[in-house]
Amino acid sequence: MDYFSGTWNDFYRAINTANAAIGQAPVVQMDSSVKAQRLAEVRFLRALYYFVLVQMYGPLPLQLTETTTPSTEFTRVPVDTVYEQILSDLRYAEANLGYVTKDYGRVTKGAVQHLMAKVYLTRLRDTNAVADEAAKQQAGDFANAADYALRVINSGQYQLLPTFADVFAFNNERNAEVIWSIQYTMDPLTTGPGNTGHLYFLMEYDVLPGMLRDIANGRPFKRFRPTTFLLGLYDRTKDARYDAQFKRVWYANNVTTIPRDASGALKFRLGDTAVYVSTTDADTVLAKTRPYRVYTPKTYSNRIFPSLNKFEDPFRLSVNETRGSRDYLLFRLAETYLIAAEALLRDGRPAEGLPYLNAVRRRAAIPQHEAEMERTVDQLTLDEILNERARELAGETMRWFDLVRTHKLLERVKAYNPDAKSNIQPFHVLRPIPQTQIDRTTTPFPQNPGY
Repeated sequence: MDYFSGTWNDFYRAINTANAAIGQAPVVQMDSSVKAQRLAEVRFLRALYYFVLVQMYGPLPLQLTETTTPSTEFTRVPVDTVYEQILSDLRYAEANLGYVTKDYGRVTKGAVQHLMAKVYLTRLRDTNAVADEAAKQQAGDFANAADYALRVINSGQYQLLPTFADVFAFNNERNAEVIWSIQYTMDPLTTGPGNTGHLYFLMEYDVLPGMLRDIANGRPFKRFRPTTFLLGLYDRTKDARYDAQFKRVWYANNVTTIPRDASGALKFRLGDTAVYVSTTDADTVLAKTRPYRVYTPKTYSNRIFPSLNKFEDPFRLSVNETRGSRDYLLFRLAETYLIAAEALLRDGRPAEGLPYLNAVRRRAAIPQHEAEMERTVDQLTLDEILNERARELAGETMRWFDLVRTHKLLERVKAYNPDAKSNIQPFHVLRPIPQTQIDRTTTPFPQNPGY
């Protein structure tokens, strides 16, 4: 529940800050064109916060002016109303921002258009709407989503990097694929809690023979383990993304826990392989014959698994430091391509969408396998789009949102997540409203169904 209440509280606090900036703008003395740009940046941020909130919680309190005195009267407005405000803010931002900014990290027209594409791809998921009207409205939304994605792609400001691994390479976070990112620094006085993404995807390597926790390998919180389904999505004979983003080998860094043989000699030395996480159960024999630990898929657990390495941070100040300094890449061009492919498919134009899917897949190919990675029009389905988003965007905090907006959450969890399949319910397409919000509101403030 802390995740849900924290998001609610933090985002409404940020929305109030944005409302304060917007409300006070008329009395600020500054160049009118610069003021318009700053207002555009703030309205983009307000739209982004509301977009996340409306997807998570459904109908929301829609606050558009600064709260300066305590109030206990709040009501939830319809989802459609929230989306109209989001689009209004984004239209203003698009009209007042350029594609280039001299201050890296500021919002640009490309970031606005990418977000607009996602908003149009997502909105009006309300299944209570009249079916024909919803379908008609969504058809227009898919065309708009495609239009805005293509504006970003055709702007000439961004490009896919030559290889997938380049995108997340250390010291390469300001690259041509990044449309907009959240900035962090190594200065503990200015970076706040930092980027903590490095913590959650690592297996428990630090208690295994020959290993100890160090800065390079990271602090393993063991929160998020890839499902068998996700790992099976990659054709490792053609797709370079599996090896590029999943760490499976750890090298000995602790001589005191290296096992010894019957004669007392070390079974391996510092710098040698200490742990190997295999991709196949055929390596069971290997596990019995190697001097180091070998884990096969049958022996994966919530402590042992291939570890997503996208967010590793060797620049932390100490071995147990949770604050990371790497930027968080919130919008990148590969996703824009996948949005374009999906939007065109769902708008009834799969042949137009296919090249954008294939561009991402060709970039992901092991050299000389580019042609084999391409899909045909017949293979371009919504399920394949979701599979490709999983391969490309693993760990980038989009999956629940993707499955909800495509009405695939229950189907996919029941089919592919053995730990959650018995618990998933239809009402899980929304998160619970924090009880503190309900308790502190004197006007009726209903909880989401099921909670």
